[in-house]
Amino acid sequence: MGRILAIDYGRKRTGLAVTDPLQLIAGGLTTVPTHTLMEFLRNYIQREEVECIVVGLPRQMNHKMSDTMQQIAPFVRSLQKELPHIAVEYVDERFTSVLAQRTIREAGLKKKDRQNKALVDEVSATIILQSYLESRSGRG
Repeated sequence: MGRILAIDYGRKRTGLAVTDPLQLIAGGLTTVPTHTLMEFLRNYIQREEVECIVVGLPRQMNHKMSDTMQQIAPFVRSLQKELPHIAVEYVDERFTSVLAQRTIREAGLKKKDRQNKALVDEVSATIILQSYLESRSGRG
């Protein structure tokens, strides 16, 4: 069984999270500059078995896609072409940034750490991944 990797895609930075090999626990992996994302994924997948990649689907409150989808859709097509053996799924990512900021605040991090946008992106990816895991197990 391979890991599940989650992507919180952003114009400048992309947050990444990953499960353990048994797909039970979601944890933050890192944040990378978006222009290096594909290279990072290629290298990571050479070292770790990844069964599925989950990408945050940026919907607005009215259920329409946000502008970010114009960058995400071509990236996902490239990902599927480059890594055809790995399933790619979308997960609704509404509220993940708000939840990430709340999680960071509730964890008691200092103001400087709470303002770290890379940390927010990584925590957002973890929330996307946790949401995906819960939806698969029927708890979501």
